[in-house]
Amino acid sequence: MTIDQHYWQGAWVDDTEADGRLDRLGDDVRTALGQRLSPLVVLAACDRLAADLTDPHGARSLRLAAALEASGVPAHEAARTLRDVTEALGREPLEAKLTRELGGIDPGRLARFDFRREIFEAWLPVGLLVHVAPGNAPAAGALSVVEGLLAGNVNAVKTSGGSRFTQLLLADLAELDPSGLIATHTIVLNFPSSRVDWLRRMCEQADAVAAWGGEEAVAGVAALVPPGCRLVDWGPKLSFGYLTEDAWSSPETLRGIADDICRLDQQACSSPQVVYLDTDDPEEVFAFAGRFAEVLGRAVAEIAPAPPALLERAEISNTVLVARLEEHLGLTRVHEGADGTWRVLADTRSALRASPLHRTVWVKPLPRTRIVEVLRPMRRYLQTVGLGASRADTAELAQAVLAAGAQRVTVPGRMLDSYDGEPHDGVYALQRYSRRVDVQLGAAFAGDACLDDLVAARELTPPHVEVVSKSDFELLQDDLSRAEVFFRSGGSSGAPKLSAFTWDDYHEHMRCGAEGLLAAGFDVRTDRAMNLFFGGLLYGGFSSFFSVLETLQAVQYPMAAQDDHALVARSIVEHRVNALFGMPNYLMRVFTEGEAELRAYRGVRKVFFGGEHFPQAQRDWLRSEFGVEVVRSAAYGSVDAGPLGYQCQAAPDRVHHLFSGLQTLEILAVEEDRPTAVGETGRLVFTAHTRRGQRLDRYEIGDLGRWVPGDCPCGRRTPRFELLGRFGDIFRSGSHFLNVRRFVAVAEETLGHRGALQIVLDEDAAGESLTVRLEAEADPLPQEAARQAFLDGYPELAAAVLRDRLVELRVEHLLSDAFERTAASGKLPAVADHRIRNR
Repeated sequence: MTIDQHYWQGAWVDDTEADGRLDRLGDDVRTALGQRLSPLVVLAACDRLAADLTDPHGARSLRLAAALEASGVPAHEAARTLRDVTEALGREPLEAKLTRELGGIDPGRLARFDFRREIFEAWLPVGLLVHVAPGNAPAAGALSVVEGLLAGNVNAVKTSGGSRFTQLLLADLAELDPSGLIATHTIVLNFPSSRVDWLRRMCEQADAVAAWGGEEAVAGVAALVPPGCRLVDWGPKLSFGYLTEDAWSSPETLRGIADDICRLDQQACSSPQVVYLDTDDPEEVFAFAGRFAEVLGRAVAEIAPAPPALLERAEISNTVLVARLEEHLGLTRVHEGADGTWRVLADTRSALRASPLHRTVWVKPLPRTRIVEVLRPMRRYLQTVGLGASRADTAELAQAVLAAGAQRVTVPGRMLDSYDGEPHDGVYALQRYSRRVDVQLGAAFAGDACLDDLVAARELTPPHVEVVSKSDFELLQDDLSRAEVFFRSGGSSGAPKLSAFTWDDYHEHMRCGAEGLLAAGFDVRTDRAMNLFFGGLLYGGFSSFFSVLETLQAVQYPMAAQDDHALVARSIVEHRVNALFGMPNYLMRVFTEGEAELRAYRGVRKVFFGGEHFPQAQRDWLRSEFGVEVVRSAAYGSVDAGPLGYQCQAAPDRVHHLFSGLQTLEILAVEEDRPTAVGETGRLVFTAHTRRGQRLDRYEIGDLGRWVPGDCPCGRRTPRFELLGRFGDIFRSGSHFLNVRRFVAVAEETLGHRGALQIVLDEDAAGESLTVRLEAEADPLPQEAARQAFLDGYPELAAAVLRDRLVELRVEHLLSDAFERTAASGKLPAVADHRIRNR
């Protein structure tokens, strides 16, 4: 009976089935590559697996530890391996890796690198990536596949030996991916190197082959790689310690080198096999070797290492025997543990020499003046140097060993450590597992920042957690350990609070804002922008759009909202500004108080707004009186949630495309957490899949909206939604639910009103009152006539006022400064509710 030891795209199969599937490997790969694997999917699954593995007594941890121990890995090393894997799979190190190596956590987007040019670049998978995993580093094959998955490849890995660790780990990872894409992109075959036919059939279909192991093993794989296939050679490397006189007498330094030797039995490429001393005196070498032997002996005694295999013992015995014979020539001196678990071999010759491992280390002289001379011939094999030296010597010696060919320099005791995003053997693995592509287009794509949006919408599944309301925002801030940038938020709809971001979050959001602005019609090549958003206190608008315009590399006058509106108008004319950014209320005051100059200038062609609704009558006035051609949302977003949507040039008022690369949007019914039908009004609930500073899972933003069906004329396939106001825009007065949007529509369409509008609700002993405040104009309609217009244009209001007699309707005209505004932000709330029950 054969054992199902192979994992093939989600299924466990035996030798016979795997052999048959190898014949159709090419077909399986083509099918899988037709389903794009986003790194965001891989990040989420890896994070779930890492969370599971943090419990050493959990089912997954125990199963994986047992697989390691069954293949001969000592229990303490199995535990260390699992800890290292758990750390490597965490979201933070993988995000850092993607960002360092491929420029961002979603590098497969075919996006502009320069907003002035219609050139789009991306990192795409090579296709089928075959991994030939090493037998002496059980985690290497699995982590190499994770890197291949992050790059979007279909991965086929060859493992060997009795361990099923790689298969089990990757099967667990696929199980934690609800999309099923990780499974379709993963194949793990366990077979010995003698089965050359299987490896040849894997390589025949490969676009790249990552080979781990010694020179002979890598050469054997290279012989099977077809022409045009990329060989990623992770061949043998050699590492060493280098100590100056003031470091080689330090107990801390010696213990650090000893720990590096004991960890993983020197099986890692970064394990020291030689300790060089900055001297040419043989007696200093012999004296150091004696002192270091005592330190190494104590370190080995603490770990109870497993004995090496028969052939490895033979190599060790041969090396020690030759060294003992050379003692008679004065060339060497041997120190060996009585139980045979460690060896220190002092040698007066400087040439770099590999050790037989298993806690066997050479000690050799190498004056700093000869570093390049002695080491450069071995440059292809040099990897890590554990440098023990004073501050004065460290920089000089680091440059010397790097010039000789070393790839890494660190300190004794940390030679096997790494940092997030660190190059491996002098290169970035993800770049070797990817290919850089570009598409060069013309003016027809002037408004497109990413070609992916024209092909399909990427929908990421929201997490299975409860919806969090805006008032419970603090529930999403249980872990702010990564937060670096804080913005005050919430003053328009509640008590101000802090919203947390990392700098990576911030720059990613600004990049999205820049892409949305390009879609909205901003032309970075010709437009001259003035940033008139408010800055300070609650506002993130000014700083955000400063950064958005910086990302675009646009001409910008970051003036911010000034009290002297006439001065702003003069500055617009003086600097030939043609694109304004700001809140509608403020921009209207600039046009009103600078009317004469701006009317004569007629150079403002574009107005991009945010923060408030921009009434249609005001838009029409700007177009007719000042020559403004574009009045469009700069972005839909919030300080707490970041950028959420953008308007294309074909978008109707209040309709936005979703920033689907950042957010998943659910529109849920007003009264219950169920998805709405297309066209049905519901609550907007967002999940940010790239937010690092704090979680943002199923966050109810406080706005109402509905899905917009059909394809957008702009050609983008990203979901569209229409904003229908905030929760507070729908209020109960008398026995009826009323919507402030209906009042705005009547004011604009019937009264020709183009100023601000605010509803004030109050009550006294006589009953409830509803006052419609209209911004004062030159010749306002008499209040009674305006009141009648609202009653005629809004039947539900008339029912509450005239039929039910539960509400008294009033209309009043006020100057803009007399309107009620929020204390923190100065925004104009659509509804001010002063009724006792709502105070």
